[in-house]
Amino acid sequence: MPRFVWSLTIAAALAAFSSTVTTAQIPGLKKIKDAAKEAAKKEGIKKVTKPGADSAVADSAAAPAPAAAPGAPPAAAGPAANAPASPKIWENYDFVPGNKIIFFTDFSEDKVGNFARGLKFVAGQMDVVERDGIKVLRATDRSEFRIPVGKQLPQRFTLEIDVIAPPEHCCGYEVFSVEGGPNRDRGAESAEIHWHPNGVVIIGGDKNQTVNMPEALRPQFMGKLAHVRILMDSAYFKMYVNERRMFNIPEFKFRRDSVILTHVFGSPEDNMAVFITSIRVAESETDVLYDALAAKGRWSTQGILFATGKADLQPESRPVLKEIASTLKEHAELKVLIEGHTDNVGTPASNLTLSDARAAAVKAALVADFGIDAARITTKGLGDTKPTVPNTTAQGRAQNRRVEIVKQ
Repeated sequence: MPRFVWSLTIAAALAAFSSTVTTAQIPGLKKIKDAAKEAAKKEGIKKVTKPGADSAVADSAAAPAPAAAPGAPPAAAGPAANAPASPKIWENYDFVPGNKIIFFTDFSEDKVGNFARGLKFVAGQMDVVERDGIKVLRATDRSEFRIPVGKQLPQRFTLEIDVIAPPEHCCGYEVFSVEGGPNRDRGAESAEIHWHPNGVVIIGGDKNQTVNMPEALRPQFMGKLAHVRILMDSAYFKMYVNERRMFNIPEFKFRRDSVILTHVFGSPEDNMAVFITSIRVAESETDVLYDALAAKGRWSTQGILFATGKADLQPESRPVLKEIASTLKEHAELKVLIEGHTDNVGTPASNLTLSDARAAAVKAALVADFGIDAARITTKGLGDTKPTVPNTTAQGRAQNRRVEIVKQ
């Protein structure tokens, strides 16, 4: 099909977006929260009251929340902030982030008014701005940059982009798009992936298709933080927006290159900028939990998420919790220690207390929601005392925020 004809086809399809979805909590989440609060009370933890969206497992006690959109209330923009979540939806959520970070930026190390130094500028109008005390990348025009990922993307990797679309309809059929390689191709061997509050689109790679977002849910993604996640396992491709899995394709052509080309479609008009709050690319190592425990005695994950500065588990943690529970059920003799680790932002004492409460919350979830015997699990918070890499960069701090499962 000629390229211009396909563009018209995509535009027509997106104009008629219509499907349904609901939102929800992890099954048993109330029990988990109650148990976690009790554990936190015993440890004497003082939770940070500043509102925040979902954060990585070991965000330190002083870590700020992602910025809110123009005119929106600060933070509280993650999936739980938009609507209650349906257990059925979260049961289908199986995204597990890669555990070896290749690229990370939350723009905290960038100078306001400049372009983000970790990215490679190509074209457009982009600058780092501060919103509610948080640095974010703003695009006020059709803009383009490259994400550097080293020599070549591995066969198994995850890409996570947190983005705030304008509060009003904009941008044709894309707020942002990604494609492997330095230049836009969209050919038979290279697919480009687009996201918009109306839905998601694939162009190229012999997989031209659209998945629509129901009209009633689109406001959840307009002027609010959206978590966009891509998982590649060799040729297998999955894409998620918040708790909803949008694509599940066994054969998909995403070019492995040293950069990921990214287009962002902001506008100079009032309230029509696009904001990116963080970008994370990570390799998914092949360690199976039990095999890693048998060979190394420990297994590390960054796929257990908490509310910023708190010990409240987020629903996105379910895939990793399910994997841990399955391993414990399959190996009845196995006993484990759950360790919580943070970066070095905040005071050592507050990080130690927070990490201890979070480790206890993981145990509480495994016991309350998956029926694991509490006697088989012990917990310990180590704060920032055991970094795996130096805490001198945002990428290093992101790598150090983790939970580790240790064989006993």
